Amino acid sequence: MAQFNYKARRKNGEVINGMLDVTDRAAALGQLERQGLFPVLIELAKGSAGASNGKSERGAVKFSISGILPPALREVMARKRRPKMQELATFTVQLANLLHCGMPLTVALGSMSHLESKGIPSDVSKQLKQDVMEGKGLSDAMAKQSGIFTELYINMVRAGEQSGALEEVLRRLASHYERFASVQQKFKSALIYPAVVGCVGVCIVIFFMTFMLPKFMTIFEGMKIQLPASTQMLINMSHFFSSPTNWVIMILAIAALATMFLRFKSTPAGIRRLDGLKMNAPVIGKVMKLNLFGQFARTLSTLLQNGVPVLMALKITEQVIPNVVLKEAIAKTREAVTDGKSLAQPLAKSQVFPQLMIDLIRIGEDTGDVPGSLQNLAETYENELELGLRVVTNLIEPAMIILMAMGVGMLLFSVLSAMFAITSNIAQ
Repeated sequence: MAQFNYKARRKNGEVINGMLDVTDRAAALGQLERQGLFPVLIELAKGSAGASNGKSERGAVKFSISGILPPALREVMARKRRPKMQELATFTVQLANLLHCGMPLTVALGSMSHLESKGIPSDVSKQLKQDVMEGKGLSDAMAKQSGIFTELYINMVRAGEQSGALEEVLRRLASHYERFASVQQKFKSALIYPAVVGCVGVCIVIFFMTFMLPKFMTIFEGMKIQLPASTQMLINMSHFFSSPTNWVIMILAIAALATMFLRFKSTPAGIRRLDGLKMNAPVIGKVMKLNLFGQFARTLSTLLQNGVPVLMALKITEQVIPNVVLKEAIAKTREAVTDGKSLAQPLAKSQVFPQLMIDLIRIGEDTGDVPGSLQNLAETYENELELGLRVVTNLIEPAMIILMAMGVGMLLFSVLSAMFAITSNIAQ
């Protein structure tokens, strides 16, 4: 028999400490689960049988498990595809439902390895269960799976563990990721129609230039007449595109331009320049800003509501935001808040965030409810984003149709004007 010190939580969140006389760690874990407790820490008591050189069994197990995995396997695991937001939301909801049914955390994680969770391999749940059984907290176990769980996710779970409200935090996380997944889907849906119309237009032009125009050219070449300028230009374009040499030159030129663009895009100055252009672009720039501001407000609100300190919340939000211009503004805000200033004052000084956000955050600071103000802001921007996407889609659809009609009309005009010229020549 050996003695194990343990730290566990009751279902109401109360933290208790104690000692168990059992044969091994697995027996200690089973006894705690039978008592309806959620294990947080289980370690071999000092002086107990099996505790050699003052090292706990937890440390020994940790060393042995990390040594089992070869470097190549650890590298492959690190390269796992990060799950999509909806996939992460589904995983989180499933885990919250199992905990709601009264399952201990380790049992719930074991069940998660058998449930179908697209985007998150079952090995992840198995490894989480193993780490928790060794005495780690769930957030610490998730931190080892950085390719799956983000800093936002890990810190939210840590806050839930510390407050004893892990199930509630998981449901908030799931709702958070579902909202962002919905926004992403709306963006994709708004781009589908223009992409389809653009592809159809390009295919029509290629078909006409490749198959239809050469047949008309044989007719035009047999008639020794002066062709209209538009028709001659179309014939020259057809000759240009029918030359293999010209195709090679065009492909090389496109490849060179693409390489230059990718290199520019990979530099800090290039990234900042492109992100700034996105935010200031006509029509679409407003939609981009609404998305970024809503994401900032939603992420910061979710973190603060769950007890994450404001400096840590700003740091995590900075990592989540996908725009360098906004990242820099958040970083400067974090530095100013460290100096003791309010949140609204440095946000206003950055001249990036809208006045509405600054005013509502200032009101939240005065009333002591900054998370509530941020949540209201997030809902406002998300509603405006939905309306903005609908407006952009309604503008793009007729614009694409007009452009397509103009392109096809120019082709038909060039051919028909040549036919009219031939007819007039025959009549004379």
